[in-house]
Amino acid sequence: MLYCELAGSKCRDEHRGFGMSIELRTIGIVRTEAEELPRHWSVSDVEGTLVIDEQYSEGLRDIEPGQRIVVIFYFHRSPGFSPEFLRQTSGHHGREMGVFSTCSPLRPNPIGMSVVEVLGIRDAHIDVRRLDMLDGTPILDIKPHVEGPRG
Repeated sequence: MLYCELAGSKCRDEHRGFGMSIELRTIGIVRTEAEELPRHWSVSDVEGTLVIDEQYSEGLRDIEPGQRIVVIFYFHRSPGFSPEFLRQTSGHHGREMGVFSTCSPLRPNPIGMSVVEVLGIRDAHIDVRRLDMLDGTPILDIKPHVEGPRG
């Protein structure tokens, strides 16, 4: 079980939820032999496997090779967050930006999201490409990648 507490301990009536605690359970972990990973899934060709807990295997039904899925994960190696990280130098743009405008793992809640391509499924293992997650990264959720109409 992964336990997370939201930042901010002061709670006022008009801000219900600030300072509340939430509990998340991991549904699996990432496995990859890659020692170096790109900073972002959109520039990655790294392959690996999402190893999902057997109790959730029925939920993998209908995921197919060639499909893209969104993986929500926990930055388990990210150091603790402090206000000094509210502005960071973007690895993509090279300029100082607000944390919520970056893909940095240094976040108030170290949660990441990547879109990966499904290569195959074996029981509760999903073989994927486009990884930007470290070996052992805890997986919180998987969702379908849905693109809207292009105009």
